[in-house]
Amino acid sequence: MRYDLIVLGAGPAGLAAAREAAEAGLSVALLDEQPRAGGQIYRDVERAAARRGDILGADYMHGIDLVRGIDTAGIRHMAGTVVWAIEEAAEGISVSCTREGRATQIHGARLLIATGALERPMPMPGWTLPGVMTAGAGQILLKASGMVARRAVLVGSGPLLYLIAAQMVRAGVPPLALVETQTREDFTGALRHLPGALRGWRYLLKGARMLAEIRRAGVVRYRGAREIAIEGGEAAEAVRFTAGGQAHRIACGTVLLHHGVVPNTQAARSIGIAHRWDRAQRAFLPQCDAWGATEQPGIWMAGDGTGIGGAKQAEIAGRLAALDIACAAGKITTGDRDLRAVPLRRASRGELAARPFLDAAYPPYAGALRPEDAVTICRCEEISAGDIRAYARLGCLGPNQAKAFGRPGMGPCQGRYCGLTVTALLAEAHGRSEDETGYYRIRAPIKPVTLGELAQMQEGEGFAPIQGETH
Repeated sequence: MRYDLIVLGAGPAGLAAAREAAEAGLSVALLDEQPRAGGQIYRDVERAAARRGDILGADYMHGIDLVRGIDTAGIRHMAGTVVWAIEEAAEGISVSCTREGRATQIHGARLLIATGALERPMPMPGWTLPGVMTAGAGQILLKASGMVARRAVLVGSGPLLYLIAAQMVRAGVPPLALVETQTREDFTGALRHLPGALRGWRYLLKGARMLAEIRRAGVVRYRGAREIAIEGGEAAEAVRFTAGGQAHRIACGTVLLHHGVVPNTQAARSIGIAHRWDRAQRAFLPQCDAWGATEQPGIWMAGDGTGIGGAKQAEIAGRLAALDIACAAGKITTGDRDLRAVPLRRASRGELAARPFLDAAYPPYAGALRPEDAVTICRCEEISAGDIRAYARLGCLGPNQAKAFGRPGMGPCQGRYCGLTVTALLAEAHGRSEDETGYYRIRAPIKPVTLGELAQMQEGEGFAPIQGETH
């Protein structure tokens, strides 16, 4: 079967887009790696909401309606599907993917990439020790398994740290401390964005309520932390840092790191979509128009994969992209598309109003953007920051050339977690911009695929339905 639209990712953008497109009369294939729809923000929401909804909060519960919305005619949800190649095909797009050990190709007239965001890597001394994970990974354990890390310290910056800390408090296992890297100067500099941010006052109010909840629980907060290091032998044992002019050491069993999220650009880069460096978000963003359409014919993008805006904004962007796709497919007129987009664009402005303030008030930790020489930055190939600087002294100008020097970005993650750090280190070493320095050239397969899976490649759809799949 050939679909009118293939959607990659069943997070808020992908879910909303699939529903909008199906309601316009398009046949939709919704592909996602996870066993259940929802993405990271609404992970396992239908199961977890009944058991842990009071802990995870009302914003999380909003995902129930989104997930249930794809249980409609015209949508085939293919859960547990790993996409590893996207190619042009006769009159459309061909997506190569694997599920349950079998590879196949899905064909469609158009493609929407809604692969969301990744947590920004936070390389620092000791970050590779057992017991150290991203804050998002800690939240996954809570959502999917009801597990909360005991004796945990949260390190980094950004509203997600407050959300996770508040959820831990509600679960009865508050963190030992919040070690925050943003400074008073960051907040003062962000005040120029406050008038605009007040239009997104709901975000600011949520943040104030979470901070009050954390404060009532007696969780200690340290701000302006620097010289952060995680100590331990066989596992994390303590966090050491400087804050307020004093040295601190907090004994702990788990460290949760977070200093922002960045677009997951691998799929888009693999098909040559142009990207540009965004100074505010300190990341590369794909080039799309106001509808999410890219320069590649028949390919759109939506959600945090195009720039960080949050779950509600991702949902809006998915609907806008679906309207444009439906118009391109001849299912609705241009006038209908524009009229239906008016309230969505109004809502989008409200969702994005606080973003400049948040980006300025909670910047990434400088010590992790440009780590010390001894710190490992490519965990797959065990490459340190010092190795990258040494490559630069030998004449290495960009991440692709760095592969020839020491294989950074060539491991199983294919540069997802070291790419921005490698770019930053080489840009600094040569006094060049991030755009001039560039990023890894991403080629298929964008996720590991075995020879056995390739040998079983089936034409058309080689996937049998699984329990709970939507048709």
